[in-house]
Amino acid sequence: MASGSGTKNLDFRRKWDKDEYEKLAEKRLTEEREKKDGKPVQPVKRELLRHRDYKVDLESKLGKTIVITKTTPQSEMGGYYCNVCDCVVKDSINFLDHINGKKHQRNLGMSMRVERSTLDQVKKRFEVNKKKMEEKQKDYDFEERMKELREEEEKAKAYKKEKQREKKRRAEEDLTFEEDDEMAAVMGFSGFGSTKKTH
Repeated sequence: MASGSGTKNLDFRRKWDKDEYEKLAEKRLTEEREKKDGKPVQPVKRELLRHRDYKVDLESKLGKTIVITKTTPQSEMGGYYCNVCDCVVKDSINFLDHINGKKHQRNLGMSMRVERSTLDQVKKRFEVNKKKMEEKQKDYDFEERMKELREEEEKAKAYKKEKQREKKRRAEEDLTFEEDDEMAAVMGFSGFGSTKKTH
């Protein structure tokens, strides 16, 4: 337990040669400057983000069983395959996040910036949407309303018929009990042994 007497130097940490690494860093910087040729690097010009012109297929593999072996290509493995980024995503929510994400859009050659709409474009879009809503209301007003009215009438008729049938059943049951009681009285019986009470 002597602090300094007879112990070896236990310095096991690696020593870095700072001069050597400074030379390597300087060499790398000079190589980068030579690649640029003294001109500033132009940023990559990407397209503005645009609307997807195809439907994303999320349901084609739904509920299907796939046998996967070691030789199965990545595109046929379980999950959703992105052929642009060459990756497999395990569920539909993450696949949609990937498709709408920055990495995928960059691989498609698009930036995440959206084109600003002009006032005329917005007005045209409102007009188109308004026409669609009016067409839906017209279709609904005539055809759908008639279907609903017919269904309500049929339900009401069926309910009334059921009530009438129920009334007839009760009336027939009451008549049979009264006839039984009269017959028993004529024959001298107090009843035929039924436990039901008459009204």
